[in-house]
Amino acid sequence: MRKLFAEFFGTYWLVFGGCGSALFAAGIPNLGIGFAGVSLAFGLTVLTMAYAVGHISGGHFNPAVSVGLWASGRFSGKDLLPYIFSQCFGALAAGATLLSILSGKGFSIDNTKAGAFASNGYGAFSPDGYSMTSAFIAEFVLTMFFLIIIIGATDKFANGKFAGIAIGLALTLIHLISIPITNTSVNPARSTSQALIAQGEPLSQLWLFWVAPIAGALVGGFVYKVLLEKTEE
Repeated sequence: MRKLFAEFFGTYWLVFGGCGSALFAAGIPNLGIGFAGVSLAFGLTVLTMAYAVGHISGGHFNPAVSVGLWASGRFSGKDLLPYIFSQCFGALAAGATLLSILSGKGFSIDNTKAGAFASNGYGAFSPDGYSMTSAFIAEFVLTMFFLIIIIGATDKFANGKFAGIAIGLALTLIHLISIPITNTSVNPARSTSQALIAQGEPLSQLWLFWVAPIAGALVGGFVYKVLLEKTEE
């Protein structure tokens, strides 16, 4: 249960901090927070929680990460579904908290526009109008490399003290690349929380932000295990 609570709180902080930066600050003129600021916010949430509770649960905070670690042989299959449920509940709780705060200024969700309630999307719901195919490729490739970085940084032959920094910086770079394409998912729990609250087209497009990240994570975990992992001599 300690592990599941750690995943719940870690994912909560990821969504609250990352999506919150987009919802509260990114749209305010002269505040200086745009793509780069939101990207940094997501990276910092992972970095801080990796050191806060990573030693308890492994610091996944993302169903795709759990699946990728399972594919690499680093994570037990019996814990996979409990982790995913905890991550999704944490993300939903964060989304509900964000909505509660925003309601204090008469906020209403316009789910006819891209990025409604920091949701992910493609086509007309992509921030810069990218197609479904483009969105799928971006989410697949970025999640695949995210898993390679995570597994490599936490390898027993790597310097584990700096793993959180490498992972946080990787997530920052991922957001810098893909915010214009999909508003950046690489995390099905994060996408689910925002889509369930936004409803409408963001919810109907949610399938892609499960399928592409999970597929990318599976490939990333398998690639590291087969091609990159160092075995003891």
